[in-house]
Amino acid sequence: MVDEALSAGAVARRLGVAVTTLRTWHQRYGLGPSEHVPGHHRRYTPADLARLEIMRRLTAEGVSPAEAARWARQAPDSSPNGTVAPSRIHPPGRDGGGSIPVGRAGPAARGLARAAMRLDAAAISETIAHALATSGVVATWEGLLRPVLAGIGERHAATAGLIEVEHLVSRCVSEALAAASRARVPTGPARILLSCADEEQHTLPLEALAAALAEAGVSYRMLGARVPVAALVEAVNRTGPAAVVLWSHTRVTADPAQLSALLAAPRRPLLALAAGPGWRADALPAGVVRPVDLAEAVSLAAAVRDSLDQSTRD
Repeated sequence: MVDEALSAGAVARRLGVAVTTLRTWHQRYGLGPSEHVPGHHRRYTPADLARLEIMRRLTAEGVSPAEAARWARQAPDSSPNGTVAPSRIHPPGRDGGGSIPVGRAGPAARGLARAAMRLDAAAISETIAHALATSGVVATWEGLLRPVLAGIGERHAATAGLIEVEHLVSRCVSEALAAASRARVPTGPARILLSCADEEQHTLPLEALAAALAEAGVSYRMLGARVPVAALVEAVNRTGPAAVVLWSHTRVTADPAQLSALLAAPRRPLLALAAGPGWRADALPAGVVRPVDLAEAVSLAAAVRDSLDQSTRD
């Protein structure tokens, strides 16, 4: 843990709780920031953060807030790296719960994973909104949301559990991305068409792309989940998009025939993007591009939009 004092917002993101929860713990149980510089807000020291980590972990395990606060206040000094030894965190008879693996993702992702395990919708939404406002859509997706969503999927595959966690987090992510899209409505014609493959129900990555395009000032249409190939071709013929992004999360939904039908449409797009891990690069029809990540998909869509706009002006 870093040695510098932290703001309430930074502590909330590290712990995966809402700022209002920190205020409550401060007002009711005396677990507040201890560093004070005249003329500035109080800041949380590493020792404060260690006590709050005890409070967070115990309340997540079902200990009453008053009892958890008593244990937190009685905790010995924190270790040199600003954390508390595991033996000091749990009262006798308490066993730590499971966690969501996030790999090498940073403190914000670990905090979001903890909030997800507690089903704390307020903290989840607050963490995502802050990341979107400060880091943008692409960085938030790659560094925060994707690691946590992948970790939930990994835990589910191993335990067949966390369905309720996945549903809650997905709803919070979807709402946050929709709000980000509404905050920056691009002007001009919608040159990009976004669609899931037939029977594909995983829409969050496509929603992230929509929010990233809006952030970049690129207008788009999104058809959403489970779009039959006939409906996709009809939409292409009716709107004449410059680029079509077809998302597939699994091999089951990644039928290359859908892309072939798209390229055979009377108003075929200038660019067809096969996005998502479902597509096999060696099975794609000639002329289809498979972006490696969200940033590349945004760049390609913006480039083809700009190219078409330039040709229209000329």
